[in-house]
Amino acid sequence: MQAIILAGGYGTRLYPLTINAPKPMIMVGGKPMIEYLVEKLNKIPEISEIFIVSNAKFSHVFEEWLQGKNFSNITIVNDGTLTNEDRLGSVGDIQYVIENYDINEDVIILGGDNFFEDSLQNAVDLFHKKGNVIVLHEEKDLELVKGFNNLEMDEDNKVMNFIEKPANPTSTLHATLIYILKNSSLSHAKDVIESGKADRAGDFIAYLCQKDDIYGTPLKGEWFDIGTLDQLKKAEDWIHLKNDKK
Repeated sequence: MQAIILAGGYGTRLYPLTINAPKPMIMVGGKPMIEYLVEKLNKIPEISEIFIVSNAKFSHVFEEWLQGKNFSNITIVNDGTLTNEDRLGSVGDIQYVIENYDINEDVIILGGDNFFEDSLQNAVDLFHKKGNVIVLHEEKDLELVKGFNNLEMDEDNKVMNFIEKPANPTSTLHATLIYILKNSSLSHAKDVIESGKADRAGDFIAYLCQKDDIYGTPLKGEWFDIGTLDQLKKAEDWIHLKNDKK
């Protein structure tokens, strides 16, 4: 199994913190977000390689960070873009890795701004039993779900319908950008790009659930999508509170 961490964005909503550094390198609880993700991935025995997809503006920041770490299974990928306007998008970056690197195994895909408490092992176990898996989160505020996605599942937790950025969400359950996909399902990323939807990873899942079975499984504990200063503060407050209780 291989892993792809999507870190090719420009973090414009987090300015000025992301003017000279990518979003996943923002410090939370004393270390960069990317480090939490790598540590969680390295606890999964099946994972052989981790690809961190960045861009021409920020890839050197990841390279410099990696030089000081004892992570032997990480490759920093430069997708060649320089600005938010010419970015490849999440699906575009997935396809970039597929086309330019030896992706020949099943894949865990993580958004680089995910910050969560739970292990990934339960999701991996479900993948081995059923196939494609997306990891879910129960959002307390229905209004916030409009910024994520909405999905419907059957009694076996198979995803029957998936809508990215819903105008009228019907439930508070939504998918995070944590996917575990069969290698054979990755070929559909190119179809999504050709349809003009390269930017949002959720559009890949919306398309894929029409072509292949996908199952949902919930995260335990806290989850933050650190795309805004407000979410960053909430994550910081949570981890400080957690550390104070130790």
